[in-house]
Order: sequence, then structure tokens, then C-alpha cells
Amino acid sequence: MSDLKIADLQKIRVIAFPGAPNLPTFAAIEQGFFAQEGLNVEISLTPSSVAQAEKTAAGEFDIVFTAFDNVVAYGEGQGATAEGVNPDYVVLMGATQLELAIVTAPEVKTYEDLKGRSVALDALTTGFAFVLFEMMAKNGLSRADVTFAAVGATPQRWQSVKAGEHAATLTIEPFTSIAKRSGFNVLDVSSNHFDSYQGGVIAARRSYAAENPDTVKAFIRSYLKGLEWTLDPANREAAATLLQARMPDIQPAAVPSIMASLLSPRSGLTPGSNILPEGMKTVLDLRSRYGKGGRQLTDVNKYLDLSLFEAVTGEK
Repeated sequence: MSDLKIADLQKIRVIAFPGAPNLPTFAAIEQGFFAQEGLNVEISLTPSSVAQAEKTAAGEFDIVFTAFDNVVAYGEGQGATAEGVNPDYVVLMGATQLELAIVTAPEVKTYEDLKGRSVALDALTTGFAFVLFEMMAKNGLSRADVTFAAVGATPQRWQSVKAGEHAATLTIEPFTSIAKRSGFNVLDVSSNHFDSYQGGVIAARRSYAAENPDTVKAFIRSYLKGLEWTLDPANREAAATLLQARMPDIQPAAVPSIMASLLSPRSGLTPGSNILPEGMKTVLDLRSRYGKGGRQLTDVNKYLDLSLFEAVTGEK
């Protein structure tokens, strides 16, 4: 595509966490699905949930790929940023069920081995931290038994464990497979403990969605095409090649396990980008028990505006 044609497209600024779940977005870019809708999507990777919220609150990004719990946290005034920072998140559609793995140093083979050791997290009050707390509690380990450090997104956390700075962290693909192939252990995975967990969602600033409904619908339409392309068995090899091109740290031998996890609705992308109501209730339950304020959160709908998603899916 020429520079002139790119200049004619409407820019959409996306911020996401690093990881294999970005593959449908990569596909929609590479296959021209966004361009067909008149969009030029620029995707930036965030170093942490705090940075993502701060930059979104500052108006630097339009569409946000984030954890559902981040939407809940900021909606409830429990976000990890400085007081007064509000990214005004609203969920537009689902994205992943997302299997979280506890990756540990080679010598850490049991929960008991974590006692007295340090665990790297994104931030100490995020939903993924709560998942870890719950998994620890179910295996006889209290939060007082370990120390926690706020390190940032998965690449930074994995590197801190690889470097010996921390004994464990939570990872998603491809970092789980990269860690395993590097001789590190997977102590446990979240899917062993939760029947359904809404991991990733596609969100926006509420004001942006309200002011730009046609643009958001064009984005949703394009993303869904990218998702459909990614999930099509006929595109498996091309999708794997695209993932490696976009994430060159992936070792070729790890690609099959990464793709298998990503393409499973149990541990990766959600077909049709539908939300997981029971998975969202799990997120609310964990935040009710582990979050600030001790409030019982039960109303999933207050964090959602699926009207544009439903308008697009209703076009078919």
C-alpha cells in the first residue's frame, strides 16, 4: 500500500499487552481487513497495566486490548495508577479465556518450594495477581509466605525470572512455551482451577466509543475477519508464520504448542469474540475477595457496552 493510500485511511491507535493473543489483529493488518474498512491500525505494546491505563487516560489510544479485571478495577476506583487517573474503559467485545501459567525457576518444583521466595507480577492489585493468590491458597500457600514485586508485562516478568531476580511469575503464550523450552518449570495453570475466566477483552475509552460509533464498528468488523482467518484450519501454517514474524523470540520448535493453546477456546482466543458471562463472574468474585474496599461485585453489565458489537454481528 502506498503512503498516499495509508494517508487516506483513518488512524486507530491500539494499545495491547505483548502476547500470542494479538495474532487476529496482526492478521487483520496483514490481510488488509482494516484497510478495506478505511482504517490504518497502529498497535503499540504496553510495558504494564499501569502504563496502559495512564496513556489511555491521557487520550493517547483509542482501542485497548486489556484484561477484563482492569476494566472492573478502574470502573470501581481500584486501579493501580495514581489517584485520579481514569482510562474510562468500557468493554466492546470479548477476546480470550487466557490460560495463565505459574512459571518457576528450575529448582522450584512445588508450591512449598516458593516459600520465602520472590514472585514477579504486573502490579500487585490486578486480576491476574488475584488468580495467583487463589491458586496459592488452594495449594496451602499464603500470601505472607512469599514476597511480590511489581515488574510489568509478561516479557519483563519472564526476563526477571530467567535472570534469577525472581523465583516465579505468571505467563501467557508464547512466554509459557518459551520458558518451558528454556528449562524452567510450569508449576500450575489457571485452567486447572477455574471452569471459566474472562481474561482478555477489547475495550475503548467510553467517550471515544460514544463519539465514533461508525469507526468502532469498522474496527470490530475488521477484527472479527482477522479472528475468523486466524481460527480457520486452512490458515494454520500461514498464521504460525505470521506469529513468528511478529514475535521473533519464539523458537520454531515451540510454535505448535503455542498455536494449539492459542486456538483452543479453553486457553486462548474466544470464537466470535463473544463475552464469557460466567468467566466475568469469576473475575468479579476474585476482585470482591482480594480487591480493595471489600465490596461484593456482581453486576457484569455495568462494565459493558456491547451495542456496537451486536450491531456488527447482526449485519450477517
